[in-house]
Amino acid sequence: MLDLKEISYQPQTGERKIIDNLNLKVHENEIILICGNSGSGKTTLLEIISGLINPQKGKVSWKDKTLSSRQRKWLCGVVFQFPERYFIGTTIGKELKMGHKSLREENLMKVLKKVGLKDINQTQPPEQLSGGQQRRLAVAVQLLRNPSILLLDEPTAGLDWSMRKDVKNLILDLKNKKTIIIVTHEPNLFEQIPSRILILEKGKIKNS
Repeated sequence: MLDLKEISYQPQTGERKIIDNLNLKVHENEIILICGNSGSGKTTLLEIISGLINPQKGKVSWKDKTLSSRQRKWLCGVVFQFPERYFIGTTIGKELKMGHKSLREENLMKVLKKVGLKDINQTQPPEQLSGGQQRRLAVAVQLLRNPSILLLDEPTAGLDWSMRKDVKNLILDLKNKKTIIIVTHEPNLFEQIPSRILILEKGKIKNS
């Protein structure tokens, strides 16, 4: 179980807490949808869970073990709304292999097939991909890391209906295999996916 206890976070330049004494429990292999207005702290919450930022107060634990930010980075894979900002490989192939001492071609192709990129030209730069393909590439990069928790920030935003369907099918394929936390403005798009919907409001989690 992922357990966030009394988490508070306020940016150094901020006048108020973005996350305020937040508590959240997520069961292993559960799918959670987190909704809320713009500026409610949804992305900040993902950054805390994934270890990209540390809260000023509270603790994050997994299976009853309190985790440091470094441990959370190993545990989680995060795909942000604009993944192209985070690509650092000069080619798609290099992006996929980043951080791996060795990567079996069989495993690589299996993941690319899963995200709908099996015929992709790995020698081209990630920037040449469409927005939907960049989203799929970012998911593939995280799946190759094999995280226990997958965090998706607005995974369907800006995609056409066919690509939204692909994203939903990918999440369904990962059901019961990963703990998945999805930040979304469009919870109705995930109606077919068994999940728990939570509302983030004024830095606190509320049930829908």
